[in-house]
Amino acid sequence: MQLILITGLSGSGKSVALAVLEDAGHYCVDNLPLDMVAGVVESLHKSGIPRAALTVDARAGAGVARLPELVQQLRAAGHDLRVMFLEAKSETLIKRYSETRRRHPLSDGVMTLPECIAHERELVAAAADIAHHIDTSDLAPNTLRAWVKDFAQIPAGGLTLLFESFGFKHGIPLDADFVFDVRCLPNPYYDPKLRPLTGLDGPVAVFIEANPDAMRMFADIQHFVGDWLPAFERDNRSYLTVAIGCTGGQHRSVYFADRLARGFGARHRTLARHRELGT
Repeated sequence: MQLILITGLSGSGKSVALAVLEDAGHYCVDNLPLDMVAGVVESLHKSGIPRAALTVDARAGAGVARLPELVQQLRAAGHDLRVMFLEAKSETLIKRYSETRRRHPLSDGVMTLPECIAHERELVAAAADIAHHIDTSDLAPNTLRAWVKDFAQIPAGGLTLLFESFGFKHGIPLDADFVFDVRCLPNPYYDPKLRPLTGLDGPVAVFIEANPDAMRMFADIQHFVGDWLPAFERDNRSYLTVAIGCTGGQHRSVYFADRLARGFGARHRTLARHRELGT
């Protein structure tokens, strides 16, 4: 089993790292007591779980000093074990706790926050000696996510581009990152022969493609999305939703969303959804 063990200082980004691994398909357990780690790992292995990630930190008390011994035990059992140690400057941790107004896990009503941080460094010192270090002091969350993926050798999942058609009279989709309005274009609805059809049908496509303004708007949207897509990919986005709206969500917006999805589908993971058609 591939096992990632995350340890380090509270407030240094362990929750962010664990979330990255969970999204990548790892079975994740947060704040596991050290005495339970070997048993939990064995249970997960017997259950056929191929990848897991666990966090162990100073909340385990002085027992965290036994982490190097535990790591040797798990590796001897044949597990592909990697240990990640997240840390940050004390002033950075103090600022993060001040901004979030969270209580330090070692706070006992007697020690100050700087004293809690200093005490925690002492407790996890043994774990620091056997781990891959990541200093998150000046690290943006997205950079940390990328580094965690590299450490765990998680292949880049890439961004899924979703084109969604909708009708403005039914409201704008709440999940839309971009909204384009094509209601200014000629409406096939007013042609009795086209009214019962949708933008997925050939006659409607012929109607829309005969209009130069429609083709110019299509090219503008395609160019805009294509230009900005790399920036969203660099931002480690999982989804980008581009919503195309017309009056009823049956003809123009459906045509645009479907054709855009087919165009981008040759180079990107792409989906097309037509809200008002229920597909």
